[in-house]
Amino acid sequence: MTIKTFEVNPLAENCYVVSDDTKEAVIIDCGCSSESEWADIKKYIASNDLQVKHLLNTHLHFDHVWGTALVYRDLGLRPEANYEDLQLYENMDEQIRSVVGVCIPHPPMPPLGTSLLDGSEVTFGHTTLKVLATPGHSRGSICFYSEADGVLFSGDTLFCGSCGRTDLEGGNYSDIITSMHSLSTLPDHIQVFCGHGPSTTIGREKLYNPYMRTT
Repeated sequence: MTIKTFEVNPLAENCYVVSDDTKEAVIIDCGCSSESEWADIKKYIASNDLQVKHLLNTHLHFDHVWGTALVYRDLGLRPEANYEDLQLYENMDEQIRSVVGVCIPHPPMPPLGTSLLDGSEVTFGHTTLKVLATPGHSRGSICFYSEADGVLFSGDTLFCGSCGRTDLEGGNYSDIITSMHSLSTLPDHIQVFCGHGPSTTIGREKLYNPYMRTT
């Protein structure tokens, strides 16, 4: 598995292009807020001869979906996410206004694609990503887990040393703590790629993350 990270938009969100030796790929959380950010991602895809099969979202907060219209325009891919976040997606202007205080112009959001449920799988090339439901940051927050590659894409559920905020619409502190404890059952060696900030491992978080410790 090859993972390329693009830090995008004013909130420094991590967009990932994930591929394997077949040259098939997925994009996870395309939050790019400008044509130039999207151009960098497209250049990487083209220069590596990648065929993007899925546009995946760990959740549907605006900073993780700003680029979905650009992906849909150029690659024809609809965002795949947990439909528990559908209301957030359908009320994007209201969502943005509630967080930043003003409505920021954005292209029309494309229709959602496949609804990703707990335990479902996304495949591309030789790779399978398992969907883990991890509500708390939002009702529909999910993670993408590859046991074979030892990788977890945690969105805004798990951060290095912390967890996602729960004061936004659909957030729930009790739920995110339950989700964090669920993630703590994964093997220590699993490398975690977060929605913001640096990567980490499950083992490190079990030792140092106060929201993941169960004792």
